[in-house]
Amino acid sequence: MSAKNRLIYIPLGGAGEIGMNAYVYGYGPADKERLIVVDLGVTFPDMDTTPGVNLIMPDVDWLADNADRIEAIFITHAHEDHVGAIGLLWSKLRAPVYARQFTAAIARMKMEDYSQPTDAIHVVGPRPDVVDAGPFKVQFVPVSHSIPESSALVIDTPAGRIVHTGDFKLDETPVVGEPFDRELWRQIGQESRGVKALACDSTNVFSLHPGRSEATLAQPLKELIASQKGMVVATTFASNVARLKTLAEAGRAAGRSVCLLGRAMRRMLTAAVETGIVTDFPQLITPEEAVDTPRQDLMLIVTGSQGEGRAASAALSRGKYMGLEMREGDLFLFSSKTIPGNERAVIRVMNAFSELGVDVMDDRDGLYHVSGHANRPDLEVIHDLLQPKIILPMHGEHRHLREHCRIAQEKGIPAALAVNGKIVDLTGDEPKFAGEVEAGRTYLDGYGLIGAFDGVVRDRIRMAMNGHVLATLILDEDDQPIGDVWVEIMGLPERTRKGALLAEEIEADLNRFFDTADEKTLREDDKIEEVVKRIVRRTAMEEIGKKPEVTVVTSRLSAED
Repeated sequence: MSAKNRLIYIPLGGAGEIGMNAYVYGYGPADKERLIVVDLGVTFPDMDTTPGVNLIMPDVDWLADNADRIEAIFITHAHEDHVGAIGLLWSKLRAPVYARQFTAAIARMKMEDYSQPTDAIHVVGPRPDVVDAGPFKVQFVPVSHSIPESSALVIDTPAGRIVHTGDFKLDETPVVGEPFDRELWRQIGQESRGVKALACDSTNVFSLHPGRSEATLAQPLKELIASQKGMVVATTFASNVARLKTLAEAGRAAGRSVCLLGRAMRRMLTAAVETGIVTDFPQLITPEEAVDTPRQDLMLIVTGSQGEGRAASAALSRGKYMGLEMREGDLFLFSSKTIPGNERAVIRVMNAFSELGVDVMDDRDGLYHVSGHANRPDLEVIHDLLQPKIILPMHGEHRHLREHCRIAQEKGIPAALAVNGKIVDLTGDEPKFAGEVEAGRTYLDGYGLIGAFDGVVRDRIRMAMNGHVLATLILDEDDQPIGDVWVEIMGLPERTRKGALLAEEIEADLNRFFDTADEKTLREDDKIEEVVKRIVRRTAMEEIGKKPEVTVVTSRLSAED
């Protein structure tokens, strides 16, 4: 290996947060490395910080500026936080995309959604199949997770082997998908010169008990559903095909007809069937058939486990959905974990069901959900099997990454707490920070992509917090006001604390100013705007205690007008 070449790791998303995964590996001369990208995911907005935004994804401007250096994009699995941005961002990178069959099917759908070429997606078999991408040789290694055909990546480079786990758990009976193969992982750690660096999932690093298998849910779910007298509705992650199968089998075992509600859920199941991942899914009925089925004989499996406002769960909590409604004595089951940040939305749905008299059950007792991520003891199993020389914690909030580093260091393994944008040089025996790149966020806002610092969302938040005043002034050809200034208010109280109309109070103060304004001020629109904003905010503050956002429209009439 030439001393001039280096091996680097750069997280652009997913390091310091859970979601929006995007990682870059590079090999070659400094600042000229050939690059591969692992995952292009999204995260979801909230009304507090990103009102009106549809999706949030990594800022890939640095990658786009270096697109001629990108050899390939690899997608580890089909969860939204790993593949959700492929259709939106691929046109900036234009590199071939590699994934296993099920993930590739979902990736093609994403590309189709945004009119991108589906032939950019290439299907790869699991190890021992190898993708040659410049100086990288990449293998997909099957892992258990909460979606079919999840994979870790074995990335061989001239500087050594990297193992990128993706999302994974140790499950030898996963219901759908491939079981954990301990000997395979031991072999990966012993081959070649061993594992130079392990980039490892950190989501459940604080969970101290070994993870449970998906298969352990079958009996508790069967017993729960069989004990119910009313309609049973269950929600889980749409992509968790194994859980859909477990729930459907439990419903059928209880003598109930089963119906799936929600486009995302049907889409995932269709992809799983078409790619051969699932061959024996229980028989389903249509929503139309469900309407005519007695309640005590019906089970619905619906989208919306995170309280999403447009999903089937929330729609049912508000009343009827596709002719179906929940009533007193029915059961609603959350067979899922609430993602941090979604608690309020989920509780809102729970309370709405409670008001209908519906019994709501969540996962507090751990009987009806298991995580798709490795707990701390499972992480240590992977450390021991692979015996990496360096550990790179990823997929976790800062506290998760820091704890994972501590565990590694207690074992005498060097670790790097690299958050989004940090460049880590892996060339030597220990990781070294070697600078950083821009690693912000890009928003899908309606049909367009905007930057987090473009000001659009910031202005939206400010208007939501402060209200808005539109002030309009017309001047003649001699720069003299024609008539009075008038204002329109939005998002503000109509009346002041004294009972007067706020708009009239602001107009009065503005007109008093313009009655005596000097000619220099009236000649320059910038000065007019500055003065109007100052007067509007001062008056509003005095009358209602708020400083609104202000838009000033100045129209000037010519002699011809």
